[in-house]
Order: sequence, then structure tokens, then C-alpha cells
Amino acid sequence: MRVGLLTVVTFLPALGAVLLVCLPRRRDGLLRAVAFGVATLDFLLSLALYFRFNPGNPGMQFVERARWMPGFGVSYVLGIDGISLLLVLLTTLLTALALLSAWTAIRDRLKEFLVTVLLLETGMLGVFVALDLFLFYVFWEAMLIPMYFLIGVWGGERKIYAAIKFVLYTMTGSVLMLLAILALYFRHGGQTGQYTFDFLTLQQTTLPPRTQVWLFLAFALAFAIKVPMVPFHTWLPDAHVEAPTAGSVLLAGVLLKMGTYGFLRFCLPLFPHASIQFTPVIAWLAIIGIIYGAWVAMVQPDLKKLVAYSSVSHLGFVMLGLFALNPQGIEGGLLQMVNHGLSTGALFLLVGMIYERRHTRLIEEFGGLWRVLPVFSSLFLVVTLSSIGLPGLNGFVGEFLILVGTFQVKILWAVLATSGIIFAAVYMLWMYQRAIFGPIRHEANRSLRDLNLREIVVLAPILVLIVWIGVYPRPFLSVTEASVSALLSQVQAKIAQAR
Repeated sequence: MRVGLLTVVTFLPALGAVLLVCLPRRRDGLLRAVAFGVATLDFLLSLALYFRFNPGNPGMQFVERARWMPGFGVSYVLGIDGISLLLVLLTTLLTALALLSAWTAIRDRLKEFLVTVLLLETGMLGVFVALDLFLFYVFWEAMLIPMYFLIGVWGGERKIYAAIKFVLYTMTGSVLMLLAILALYFRHGGQTGQYTFDFLTLQQTTLPPRTQVWLFLAFALAFAIKVPMVPFHTWLPDAHVEAPTAGSVLLAGVLLKMGTYGFLRFCLPLFPHASIQFTPVIAWLAIIGIIYGAWVAMVQPDLKKLVAYSSVSHLGFVMLGLFALNPQGIEGGLLQMVNHGLSTGALFLLVGMIYERRHTRLIEEFGGLWRVLPVFSSLFLVVTLSSIGLPGLNGFVGEFLILVGTFQVKILWAVLATSGIIFAAVYMLWMYQRAIFGPIRHEANRSLRDLNLREIVVLAPILVLIVWIGVYPRPFLSVTEASVSALLSQVQAKIAQAR
């Protein structure tokens, strides 16, 4: 097998982790530089995928195949299309920035921390590029281990509780998904004599509606927990609050997208009848999540927990767009995945930066920061406005497309979802007003130092993308159009064939 670019991008972080293990433990500067260098190189290589990607080709590109366990129908198959490309770029960018943000924050067990983050990156990338269901499941489960250690070793006071809760929730859904994958494997093999886990082969088959329902539910539970959708969301606030800043950035920016990606990549093409049948259920759960997440975020005293509950609300928008089952909704949902990763990732970075200075995240402990930290406050304002969907910034484009797509399906859904935008403005602006404006209420805030050059460099790429997507989203939307159209055509064709 010739090693292709996709394999290099996926496994370069793991090779970097092996290199770190071989380096001396007490050379902290060297360890940080190597880890950040590997992550940055991986991001630059992933940019090559974007520039070599053909947006007019709706099929899988950069496909790599190798025999792995042929006797069991297991192959090593990687590939990307317009649905997964942006998520790969988001993963490599945020991992590099997360490592740079942790330059001074992590001092205890530094080598282990850097190795864990790089292994996590390989696991996350593998989920987005794997085209063999067995391989996909391996990456899906392997990704849990590094995140478990990130929370459980470098987290806060209740880190063990949060880490165990995260793993138990995710594994519960994963076991049912594994059973569904095996059911697909044996059913396809029984019909054709070809036992395979190859997704590109399995998606060509049409399953009976009753079978689709049960398999859809098994897949959907695993993905709904990961999103997370209400009522499977309770692990998220604990995980976010206890995780270190870099862990929170990757958890919100990338890991949550695995759930929404799974619905789009697997549930729609494999179980189109069941997807349409459960669309009202998914839509109402998404709307409940939008409103519930906003209401709960509104009363949070902790900055990190407020941002965590805002993710429940924002991911509700993504799910609503995906299950509008039209080009506007799905493309808006895909773009909003990226937007959420950028905006919420930046919010967690900013919260982490102020926590390093004050060692508290309680909103009441701040106030008057604009006078003391003008650079921090200015950048925080841009990210806050991005999160609430201000026109001209990235959040507006994704939410607008989602609402356009939803309006075509059911006006009531669009109206109710729109209320989430209003609530988002309330809780984000109220939080910003209490933390940044007003008098300085605590003397400890008077001596705070503003952002240094490294911290500005961490935030700068995200701020550029926030404005770029808001002003000119075409380069991002163009890569998704053909793949989304092909997916919808495939779903419609399979439904027509069944009739």
C-alpha cells in the first residue's frame, strides 16, 4: 500500500506522540515545541487536502484502500468528501491552537499531557475519514481514552466523576451502535454472499423499513449522546467544567461534531426511510435543546458552565438544519458545525486565559475588566457577537441557512428556533456586561495583565475565520454543495426504489 496524504494527516499526530515518549522528560520547552510543531505541520498538510480537493466531485476523494482482515471483511479504507473536509481542517487547526494555549497552563505531567492530546487528534481525525464501519468504530472508541485521561488527570476538583460519566454515557450508546454495525454486516453478507464493513458498499443496499427503524435507533442513540441532544446532555456540563482549557476546546470544537457528523454520514444514507420517519422527533428534540440550553445558560454563575450549556443550544440548531433534509438546511448545519467549533472554542480559550490570571470563573468575581484588559475585552466582544449570530460574523450565515431550510419544512419549527437566537443574545450579552463593564468590584482585578503575544496569536486565526466566514462564506460552502446534493439524491432514490 502506498501511503497517501490522508493517512499521513491522520497518523502524523500519533507518530508525534511516539516521538515525545522518546524525548527526555525534563526538557519542557523541547516537549512543547515538538508537540506544537507536529500539530502545526499536520494542519498545513490538511490545508493541502483543501487546495487539492475538487468541489465539483460529489464522491469520495483521496480514497486509500488496503487489506486488513480480509477473512472478516475488514479493510483499511479512508476518504473524504465535502461533508468531512471542513471537519478535518477544523480538527487540525483547533488541536494546534489548543496546544499553544496550554503552553504555560499545564506544568504537571507535561509529557503525558502532550502525548494524550496528539493521540486524541489521531482518534478524532480517524472518525471523520474512516469509510469502513469497523475502522470507524475503532477510532470512535479509541478517541474516548485520551479524552478520559485529559479530564481525569488534568481536570478540576470533580474530574474523576466527570471523566467516568463521560465514558459511561458514550460507551452505552457505542455498544448499541456496534450491534447495529454487526447486523448490517451479517444482513448484507447473507443477501450477497459478500461479508463486508465497507460503508461505500453497504450504503448501496436498501433495507426493509422495519429493519431501518431498529438500526437507525441504535446508531442515533450513540450519535445523540455525542451531540449531545436533550435528554442525553447531562454529561456535557460536568465534562466541560472539569476539563482543562485545551480539553474543553477540543471537546466543544471537535468531539461534539462527531455526533452531528454521524447522523449525516451514516444515518441518512443507510436508513433513509427511518430518518424521514423520525424527522419530527429529531426536530422537536432539537428545538427543546435550543430553548432549554439557552434558558439554563442564562442562569449560570460560572463562565465555563454558561458556555457549555450554550453548546447544547447551538448544536440543536445544527440538528434542526440537518433534518430539514434540503440543501439549505444541511449546508447551513455543516457550516454551523464549523462556526460552533470556532466561536465556542474561542470562548473556552478566553475563559481559560482569564482563569489563569484570577483562578476563578465566577461571573460575580469580575466586572470593570474593560479598563484593565482592553485587548482581552475587545476580542471577547467579537467572539461573543459571533456566538449570538451578529450579521457580518460567522454565526449569522449558518443560522440563517438553517432557518431558511427549516422554514421550507415547517414554519412553526423555524419560529420556535428563532427564539433561541433571542435568548442567546440575552445570556451572552448579559454575561459580557456583568464581566466586562461596570465598576471594578474586586481589587484583585486592578492588577491583571492583558493578553500577551502568544495568547493573541492563539486567538488570531479564529478571529480571522470568524470575520471571513461572516463576510464571504463562499469558499466554505462551495466544498459542501456537490456532496450534499448527491446525498439528498441518494436518499430520495432509495426511497423511490423501495416504493
